[in-house]
Amino acid sequence: MSVYHLHRSRVGLLAVALICVLASHPPSRGADTQKTEAEFLAKAKESMEQHRKTQAIVSFKDGKGEAIARAPVQIRQITHEFLFGCIAFDLVRGGELYKGELWKQRFSELFNFAVFPFYWAGYERNPGITTREEILEAIKWCREHGITTKGHPLVWTNPAGVPAWVQQYPPERSEELVLNRVRREVGGFAGQIDIWDVVNEPIHCRTWKNTKTRDYVQEPIPAIADYVNKAFRAAHEANPKAHLILNEFNVIARTEDRERFYQLAAEIKRRGTPISGLGIQAHEPREEWFSPEKVWTTLDRLGGLGYPLHITEYIPQSSGKPITGGWREGTWTEETQAEFAEQFYRLCFGHPAVASINWWGLSDRQIWLSAGGLIDKAYEPKPVYNRLHDLIHSQWKTSLDVPTDEKGQVTFRGFCGTYDVTIKMQDGRTRTSKTVLQKNHDNQCTFVVE
Repeated sequence: MSVYHLHRSRVGLLAVALICVLASHPPSRGADTQKTEAEFLAKAKESMEQHRKTQAIVSFKDGKGEAIARAPVQIRQITHEFLFGCIAFDLVRGGELYKGELWKQRFSELFNFAVFPFYWAGYERNPGITTREEILEAIKWCREHGITTKGHPLVWTNPAGVPAWVQQYPPERSEELVLNRVRREVGGFAGQIDIWDVVNEPIHCRTWKNTKTRDYVQEPIPAIADYVNKAFRAAHEANPKAHLILNEFNVIARTEDRERFYQLAAEIKRRGTPISGLGIQAHEPREEWFSPEKVWTTLDRLGGLGYPLHITEYIPQSSGKPITGGWREGTWTEETQAEFAEQFYRLCFGHPAVASINWWGLSDRQIWLSAGGLIDKAYEPKPVYNRLHDLIHSQWKTSLDVPTDEKGQVTFRGFCGTYDVTIKMQDGRTRTSKTVLQKNHDNQCTFVVE
């Protein structure tokens, strides 16, 4: 073996050893880092108690209108008002899904929100030939399992988001085609999909009419607002009840991007554009561990415009790559993926402006970023899946066993969502009814037990 080859082999062995050491240790945290994380997580918890929960009074009466006092009552939260989701692209990709029933089980046991692909270049490769039927079939399964659906995206000016047959037209004609496409999807899927990412990545991509520039470029805010406004108005005309979102990336990590996105949102608000939410992609830079301060500052700043915020694309990895960003050090392992996800979810669920969080890929088998899934290639849960399941379905769901008072009432504070309420009578009979707790509502209901 030559000296060169021997040296290269030793370097390789040392590199492997170093990776093993890093992977076996959690990301390092200095005292200041730990203090800051603890402060923001405590702030999120306090905010969560205030903004995610609400007061409720449940009353029970018999057939004569008399209060049913001192009867055991079981209160169990069944669903969340908040949307915890994941892309469901696998259901419409065509072909047989690997372990399809297990994939669906893992999805439905964790999430109440599914996002479907409407990238125009893939949805309509040839004029008039779409994947509409495949998506409708997947929506049917979602509705059967109480899963809210969303479409992503309708307008994306990156050439990868525009069919080749559209790109051959001059800007005026292609703009007419895209607005007709917006009306067709939003109107045609009304009642099936009522949440849409209408425009994707507007501050980073060219405007619709500027087809001669490169893919990613900073256009003037007024020019961006012109085509964004048209797209949102077309969507609103097609379905006035739809929730319409403006989606952007890099706004957590980069202050400059956050401010440009803020200025764009402020401008279209000034114009009276029918926008109903702002989307925050949370995967750029791809290996960064966002500091809690960055996350909270972003949510405060964009939430200040008065629109609900949606974490639209979130996908930390367990790929073994180095953690970047300077907040934490170490490597992205399954444990660090789980720890970062829990921290991020606690911050976002705790912030009053956030309405949904969407993970960008369920399984490592079919995933955008390597090892970014919640389950592995065999569809077995990774630590991050179990960690989020505990948060969403245990820690953040209300469950009580209490007796009614002398007035036949149970007063409690619970997370917003749907509940099963069961009362047990003295003769052993039980009666189960449903009630819904909503924020800023008079959550009082009376059940009559004959």
